[in-house]
Amino acid sequence: MTLAAHRMNRTFLPPVDEDPLAPAGRGTVPSEIPESSYDVVVFENRFPSLQGPMETLREEPLYHETTPGGRCEVVCFTQDRNGAFSTLGLHRARTVLEAWTHRTGELSTRSGVMQVVPFENRGEEIGVTLHHPHGQIYAYPYLPPHTAAVQRSAASWRHKTGGDLLGDILKVEQDDGARVIAQTAHWTAFVPWAAKWPVEFTVMPNRAARDFTELSDEEKDDLAVIYLDLLARLDRFFDGVERLPYIAAWHQAPVRGGEDISRMRLQVFSLLRAPGKLKYLAGSESALGAWISDTTPERIAARFREVAQ
Repeated sequence: MTLAAHRMNRTFLPPVDEDPLAPAGRGTVPSEIPESSYDVVVFENRFPSLQGPMETLREEPLYHETTPGGRCEVVCFTQDRNGAFSTLGLHRARTVLEAWTHRTGELSTRSGVMQVVPFENRGEEIGVTLHHPHGQIYAYPYLPPHTAAVQRSAASWRHKTGGDLLGDILKVEQDDGARVIAQTAHWTAFVPWAAKWPVEFTVMPNRAARDFTELSDEEKDDLAVIYLDLLARLDRFFDGVERLPYIAAWHQAPVRGGEDISRMRLQVFSLLRAPGKLKYLAGSESALGAWISDTTPERIAARFREVAQ
């Protein structure tokens, strides 16, 4: 768990003229970006959850306290406040992929970094504090709980079967086909067999690439195409919902500590279960982690295929 008390009073849904991610000179407050125009920009978060090298502060039998090591960066996709990743176009989307590749490579070399995760939150329902289209990159100094759980499961699967857990999951989905929503030469998108959210999909490389730095130019070209397609489908998923709120997280294989995680994967999901209705976690889900789905993965997949163009 990270304690970041300095974030309590960070910028929260500012008006248009106080947008800190707008190009310099377009608002009434100083911009985080000192250029009058830009394509894609990456810079360190002014209100980081993780910062600097991790140092031990206190060691007790039950508790281990450290400074919040790691790094948090902001990625601005476009200077257009009203834009979205899905409307970037192939050229700029491909540029963002190169930015993620560059930052993954650089951050992975830093002492103490264990996993680099680019992600995007969109929509007030998700909890965004800035409407301007942007994402973030977290370089964690530890394995996040989700990643640690995947590593344990992958290690157990390899021990029991000799297989590659994520690779085997991908093959099962490709062979079954009921939950596959899109396939290209290099990528497969599918709804997970145990999808938790009412709108959710996963994208995996057909080849076992562990992070962006291991992808070829052809794979990144292909990824830009399928990713824009899938994001556009999100906005057509519910009739009457122009822009679906979502979280998109790139689970790259850890720099260290994830030896049995064979490949990167994208997870995209939304809390919206119907127009105007959010999925709130019930007591069983929040307190015990006993998830209850409001739909089935096959129905989610069928809807994604239905709204394809």
